[in-house]
Amino acid sequence: MANPIRLIVGLGNPGPDYSRTRHNAGFWFLDALLRAHSGRLSFEKKLNAEMGRVLIDGQEIWLLKPSSFMNVSGQPVGAAMRYFKFEREQLLVAYDELDLPPGQARLKFDGGHGGHNGMRDIFAHGDSSAFHRLRLGIGHPGRRELVTPWVLGRPNVDDERAIQHAIERALSVIPDYIGGAQERAMLNLHTPTP
Repeated sequence: MANPIRLIVGLGNPGPDYSRTRHNAGFWFLDALLRAHSGRLSFEKKLNAEMGRVLIDGQEIWLLKPSSFMNVSGQPVGAAMRYFKFEREQLLVAYDELDLPPGQARLKFDGGHGGHNGMRDIFAHGDSSAFHRLRLGIGHPGRRELVTPWVLGRPNVDDERAIQHAIERALSVIPDYIGGAQERAMLNLHTPTP
C-alpha cells in the first residue's frame, strides 16, 4: 500500500459530562482500540490532544484523541499531521454518524463532511478530503431541531449496546483495513450479521 494508515483519530467532546453521549462514539472506538491492543494515551500539550501508539499486526499506528471540543477538532488533528509529516491519505477518523442507525458502521475513503461539525473543522485545517473515515451510526432523532440535544444526549440501553456492537465489528476489520485489504474489510463490516 503506497500510503498506509499511520494515524487513527477518534472524535468526541472532552470531560465526564460528555463521556457517554452519542457524539463521543469516536472516542468510544479509540478507547476500544486501545484496550484491544494494550495501548495508552498521554496528553501532548503541543498538539492539545491525548496521543499514543499501538502495534496492529506489526504496524505502528498512532492514536489521537483531541482535547478540544468537537467543533474545533481540526486544530489538534492538523497539528499532529504536520508534526509527524503524515500524508492526508494516512489518516483514519472515527466519528458518530446521524444518517446510520445504531449498530451500523461504515468505512470509506474521501467524500464530504456530511454536516458533521468535527469533520467540517478537520476539512478546514487540511488540504484535502482524501482521508479514511469510520462512520459509527447513532441514528437520527427525526427532526433537525432535535439534533443537538440528541447528539449531546446519552443513548438508551439498546442503542448503546448496538453502538458498542458496531465498534466491536469495526475493531475486527481494522487490521485488514490498515494492512491494505480494504475491500475485504469493508465487505465484512458492511455485510449485516444475523
